[in-house]
Formats: sequence, C-alpha cells, structure tokens
Amino acid sequence: MIDTIIFDFGDVFINLDKQATMDGLKKLGLSQWNTDLDNLNIQFEKGEISRENFLLGFQKQMPKASIEEIEEAWNAILLDFPLKRLEFLQKLATKYRLFLLSNTDSIHINTFENKTGTSFYSDFYQCFEKVYFSFEMGMRKPDAEIYNYVLAQHGLIAKHTLFVDDKKENTDSAASLGINVWNLQVGKEDVVDLFSKTELNIQ
Repeated sequence: MIDTIIFDFGDVFINLDKQATMDGLKKLGLSQWNTDLDNLNIQFEKGEISRENFLLGFQKQMPKASIEEIEEAWNAILLDFPLKRLEFLQKLATKYRLFLLSNTDSIHINTFENKTGTSFYSDFYQCFEKVYFSFEMGMRKPDAEIYNYVLAQHGLIAKHTLFVDDKKENTDSAASLGINVWNLQVGKEDVVDLFSKTELNIQ
C-alpha cells in the first residue's frame, strides 16, 4: 500500500521548454552544448558554485553576450504551472505524505517564485512535508544517495513509496532501490492522471 509520494518538479508540475533555452543560448553565440557546460550545470545544481560563477562559465563560451542575456536565455525554459495540477496536489495532500525532489538551481527557483508570486508558490510548497532542491542538498538525481537520504530522513519505506519523474534514468535509479515509480511521459501524460496511469494500490 502506497502511503508516500515523491514528486519531481520540472515537466511534472511546471511545464518546461528546454529547446527555448538552447535556442536562446545559440542566438548569443553558443555553437553547441558541450561537456564543460554539462559539468557546470551539474555543479550549479549541486550548489557547488555560485550564480555568478555559473553565468561567467557560460560567458566564457559566449564572450559577446552579457550576463543578463545569458540569465534570460537560461530562464526561457520555464513555462506555465497549470492551476489544475496545484488543485490536484492539494487534494492528494489530505491522503498521502508528499515530498518534492527536484534537480534544479537557485536561478530557476528564484525565477519561478518571482513569476508565480508568494501566494501561489506558498500554496504549492505547503502541499509537501518537505521540499528538496538539489542545489540546497549538495546531491542530485539519479545518484542513489539522494533517494536514500530522503527515505532515511523521514523514515520512509521504499515499497510503500511512489516516485514520479519524467526522466527514465531517475525512475530507474529509484526503482533499483525498491521504490515504486511512474516515469511520466511528457506531452502524453499529466500528473493529474496519477490514479489512472499507475497500476498501484494508491487510492
């Protein structure tokens, strides 16, 4: 019997447009995404480098672009957060222990909060027993340590826990630890269809 649900954030609750960020960076002079930028992103998502050093790292590869332009392109990924998902979550919170576990960075979270406003993001966060952002934890998915940490911190039992994420590498990692998973297919499935899309006894 499932009594706990751990949710990802991006493309589960807030819609993302990853191509918009890539298009924006290319307009600023980036030839292609590379290993250096990948490492920079991972470091930033783990909170290992500051916002300034993260943006300066991008600027080295796009010397004609300003820090402000780079940050704007970085935030282009963030789209809307449908109200129906918040309302669904609020109902869910009356029956289950809920947690948010997101690979994200301080720029994206600050932008999300500024765009939606205090009332909305407060209502969202209050649905969860605890909100976990990778940049505050110093770890990120799909590393096993991040799932084990959340389970241990709250005395959760893997077989009674469901993890919802749009990235297969993340759900595969959680599943290897005995956690039930739903690898949500973006564009084809919606988190509000949780009960019809999962074959688990979570009603």
